[in-house]
Amino acid sequence: MCSSCKFAKTAAWIFVQGIFLLWTTCVHAINLMGSELQLHGFLTQGVVITSDNNFLGQSNKKASTDFREIGVNASLRPTSDVQLSAGLLSHKAGGTDNGELRLDYGLIDWTVSSSEEGRGGIRLGRVKNAYGLYNKTRDVAFTRPSALLPQSIYFERTRNVTVASDGAELYLDRYYEAGSLFVTFALGQPQIGSDASKVALLGLIPNGSLESKLMPIFQVIFEGDGGRYRLGFTTLQLDAHYNPGVRDVLQAGQMQFTPKIFSAQYNAERWSLTSEYSLRPSSIQSFGRNAPDSTTHGQSYYVQGSYRLAPKWEALLRYDVMVADREDRDGKAFAAATRRPGFTRFSKDLTAGVRFDLTPELMLRAEYHRVDGTGYLPAQDNPNPLAQERRWDMLMLLASFRF
Repeated sequence: MCSSCKFAKTAAWIFVQGIFLLWTTCVHAINLMGSELQLHGFLTQGVVITSDNNFLGQSNKKASTDFREIGVNASLRPTSDVQLSAGLLSHKAGGTDNGELRLDYGLIDWTVSSSEEGRGGIRLGRVKNAYGLYNKTRDVAFTRPSALLPQSIYFERTRNVTVASDGAELYLDRYYEAGSLFVTFALGQPQIGSDASKVALLGLIPNGSLESKLMPIFQVIFEGDGGRYRLGFTTLQLDAHYNPGVRDVLQAGQMQFTPKIFSAQYNAERWSLTSEYSLRPSSIQSFGRNAPDSTTHGQSYYVQGSYRLAPKWEALLRYDVMVADREDRDGKAFAAATRRPGFTRFSKDLTAGVRFDLTPELMLRAEYHRVDGTGYLPAQDNPNPLAQERRWDMLMLLASFRF
């Protein structure tokens, strides 16, 4: 790496750390031109140890510290119906993300109408995608139910593809006696230009580039009994075209991904039960003999329970399942056709964890995962599928600070 690039990364790191130190010693709201400027941030560090395979860095039989999230965000409301929001993020996740500082989101939120019956408006800019129950706040560890979100639906390896889009989002909130209805429709350009996105979508790092049409996303969520239960549905359609590079192994081709997510959650005084189920049809065409035309119907689901043991303690138990093709659930047909392990096409993850809020600003987590299959492992951390082990264990420790 060039010395100037190293200097730029070091300077960005020092800048973010300085911002944290400065903001934690100052008030969180500043009066700016008669409006209140809200400043917030977080710092999360994880440690991962696996019995076999690698996840979030080189974790096989050793501790990997290659999972880190640092974010700072600000919001300003110049008028009662307009809010400006932006967030910077450094996200390090093994070989899938190098931690470079980037704009996580930046938008103008204009509430066009507001009354006791509800409100409606539009968000313009880089907008977090409404994808399942957790995607909009997935980088803030305090909002996650576990150290990482369920990997069957919120893949860490495809984070950059699904996290945010550049475009517009229309929203409509309606309040009824029986509950509240939240509807959003977004149209934006997904972030698919990085090498990590190419690997996630194509399975390898090709010489060419991916271009996408504007991606529509629709979500509807109903909350009843003051948020005691939530029911939701999300769908999107990603249409991408591949432009081959020099001496490329792939030809010009098209791919389409149209997942559908059904979400349900029940919240009691001391416990919560959450489940999401996803159908993930995808197809590729015209990529040539190295990527034959195919259509697969992936399937994912998880069932998760959490219990508040004490005011500062919470326990978690989750069963998380994904299959790349529900017509070939055990991967035997894939193994016969490719001579690669069939267990790379599915994963079954049983997770037990505990959370301790040392203070309102500092949270600690510990989780144990017993996993059958390697379907959600990133190829960047595990380049040789023949070296992977089907059954493996993972211990994940995490500390997060917010202000």
